[in-house]
Amino acid sequence: MTTDQQDQEQPQQNGSSICSSNSGLNSPPGEQATTKGGTKCNLTLVLHEKLRMELEQRPLPPKPKGNEVTLATHTVGICGSDVKYWQQGKIGNFVVTKPLVLGHETSAIVIEVGENVKSLRPGDKVAVEVGLPCSSCSLCRTGKYNLCNQMMFAATPPTDGTLTRYFNHPADFCFKLPEAVSLEEGALLEPLAVAVHACQRAPIKLGDMVLVCGAGAVGLLAMLTAKAFGASHVVVTDVLESRLAFARQLGADETLLVQRNSSPMELAAKVRQHAAKIKAGSDGVDVALECSGAESSLNLAIQSTVMGSQIVCVGCQPDTVTIPLNLALMREIDIKGVFRYRNCYPLALSLVETGKINLRPLVTHRFRLEDAIRAFELCCRGEGVKITIRCMDDKLDFEQAPALSF
Repeated sequence: MTTDQQDQEQPQQNGSSICSSNSGLNSPPGEQATTKGGTKCNLTLVLHEKLRMELEQRPLPPKPKGNEVTLATHTVGICGSDVKYWQQGKIGNFVVTKPLVLGHETSAIVIEVGENVKSLRPGDKVAVEVGLPCSSCSLCRTGKYNLCNQMMFAATPPTDGTLTRYFNHPADFCFKLPEAVSLEEGALLEPLAVAVHACQRAPIKLGDMVLVCGAGAVGLLAMLTAKAFGASHVVVTDVLESRLAFARQLGADETLLVQRNSSPMELAAKVRQHAAKIKAGSDGVDVALECSGAESSLNLAIQSTVMGSQIVCVGCQPDTVTIPLNLALMREIDIKGVFRYRNCYPLALSLVETGKINLRPLVTHRFRLEDAIRAFELCCRGEGVKITIRCMDDKLDFEQAPALSF
């Protein structure tokens, strides 16, 4: 038996009150099922403050209205931002000042629809885009809704996330999954959308040579997406050989281990030498996707790319960095930022459905919601690649009975 099998088969309640079998979990949320003591049956992972996270029962969502749907959360992937809020209580200007539900990489099953919803029905499997813009500002009207100043993004203070049994969500931000795409894959469409946005921002073209700095989950997704976009050769760097070995299994053409005493200049020389072997006369890569958030990697990207190339910063960099800016300016290297994604879910879903990207190998550990704190602890130790949490109660397993309705 593997470690994660043990984690699944021996759930711990962590002090939470789990609803009993006769507590009404098979009732629609609109009927406000309760435990015997009156506590609402909506098991939820709540971050109360830095380093204090608890499972607790919260009220069920109200009956969906208008364009809303009520969702039964199926799978949620743990993101590095979730761990950072737990460990540090903030990310930049976003500070946890009141209890916050974590989780935003989400798939779910529709259990009830509002009166205006025509595109979905109970039983539909969906991937959930969890950022809700205002839809009326100039950025939203020009299609750049990910930059909306009024964006409400799940698990970003003060907006609650999705590590809960049930929640309501606008139908327009729910993408129906075809039969060929599992609910677990549906949850991973959220980080995949980040990679898609990054490759579009470059943009990566057919035949490009690409450098990916960082072989964590986002870096691996960036590598897979770059190849799907037509990159002919992808070089991946990381500080851990185990991650690079995994990257090679997924299709990395070349990997470079970043030693503690390695300088960006030395590593860049290796990247350029490798590029020259692949493409005669080349003096570097065409695009660099910086996914580690390390200042040294940004330096490496600047020194590894050819003149007139593109660098896309996917990882969250420190507020202040020291880089060879004049080198980038004189070589007309464009340095671009990435903030989440916009209009990327349909393409991300198509890449998975058509088999151009295989997300399944990325999931290395699976937990149930009752064991969510242990899942976070594992993630905090840097173990695994992508860790997912199954939120749905077994009584509502639509994957086994898709026609089930309330």
